[in-house]
Amino acid sequence: MPMGKSSIKGAAKLRPLHLAAVIFLTVSGGPYGLEPLFSYVGTHGALLLLLVTPLLWDVPTILTVLELNSLMPVEGGYYQWVKRALGIRWAFYEGWWTWLYTFCDLAIYPVLFVTYAAFFFPAIDHYKIPVCLAIIWSSAFLNILGILPVGRVSVALSAMVMTPFLLTIGLLFAHHTPVSIPTPSLHDPHFSTLSLALYTVMWNFIGWDNATTYAGEVNRPVKSYFVSVIIAFITVISIYVLATWAVHQSGIDTKNFEEGDFPKIGLIIGGRWLGALIAAGGMASTLGLYSAVLLSVSRIPKVMADDQLLPSWFCLPHPRFGTPYISIIGSSLIVSILILFTFADLVIMDIILYGAGLTLEFLTLLAFRRREPLLPRPFRIPLNNTGLMLMVIFPISVYAIALSGALWSAEQLAMPVTLALAMLLSAELAWRLVLWRNPHLSTSSNTPIS
Repeated sequence: MPMGKSSIKGAAKLRPLHLAAVIFLTVSGGPYGLEPLFSYVGTHGALLLLLVTPLLWDVPTILTVLELNSLMPVEGGYYQWVKRALGIRWAFYEGWWTWLYTFCDLAIYPVLFVTYAAFFFPAIDHYKIPVCLAIIWSSAFLNILGILPVGRVSVALSAMVMTPFLLTIGLLFAHHTPVSIPTPSLHDPHFSTLSLALYTVMWNFIGWDNATTYAGEVNRPVKSYFVSVIIAFITVISIYVLATWAVHQSGIDTKNFEEGDFPKIGLIIGGRWLGALIAAGGMASTLGLYSAVLLSVSRIPKVMADDQLLPSWFCLPHPRFGTPYISIIGSSLIVSILILFTFADLVIMDIILYGAGLTLEFLTLLAFRRREPLLPRPFRIPLNNTGLMLMVIFPISVYAIALSGALWSAEQLAMPVTLALAMLLSAELAWRLVLWRNPHLSTSSNTPIS
């Protein structure tokens, strides 16, 4: 596929506002799901991690994504970048790991939906499985309809996510109570607790690269991604900091704070109507996140199938809508099984797999700079090769600290860590099966595409 060309000629394209909304929902979807962070490190520690972690974890990732996307704004995003820079074998690893991590990520959102819906229907937990399945398959239907319906729904859901917290902040300022701002600091957390806090923050900031898998379906992708990513990043940081301040100002005891507890803040500050509004926002957030993330992951099996890494029937477009409906249905089937895992387990598995794929993207950036420095880059990180190497050390270090903490807490986190490591290793087994089906791939498996 030529670089910079859309793979879907004549199709309706996503515009910056819709793209910013999809990216916001892919990465964040608001502070919903952030609640366990406050129980791990309190509001002071939460504010510190929410301010520092994005600088070390997100900013290098965003810069990497913007430069690589400006080089190759094509369908398949990060998979295509890795294939060109490192060869098809590592592209397969990238696609495989990202596919697996996104399944874990997707499974989180229907479960979170149930926790927020419990504010209105306390008995809904008894119907958790059918409710989760209804969300999974209704989102599959929306994605089969195409990218524009997802973009339009994302704008509406983003407004529903932001409104309750903006009202909460407004009420806090309107009340004539002393305004207290938490000091960003950590009060001697245990290494394993800090690790869990890092996992929670990292999970609430992942997905910038996911939004590039449908670059071929975006109007003027290089400029649109640059503008949309900046809007989304500022929005994400702002809403997290404001939510942390609201938790601190409410005076609630956060020692046992857990996912689904943000409506309690609304009850304290504004009464039941605000608690209900926040709970409704949480439900909208999880629905938006699910559809946006499914949109990104459904494009990866298609481009892998085009390269004979997956069965050819993954390439089949829907006869009416042109979307990769086989991939969407297959992804939905796997997520339907993963909803049986707990929120904490899925977050840990999610980050371990995501970090491995992200490391390949950093290596891809360095490989492009070293081997093809003269390729046109509408966006170029203003660093030389040495500066780039120093830049990528920061997110890799954050990832290593979080993983070390998980391994340190062997008893508590043994199951999700073991499963995640097994899923990482499964890429090699899957690659061997691919070579068995397509022996010709072995001759160029590690050769970058020129």
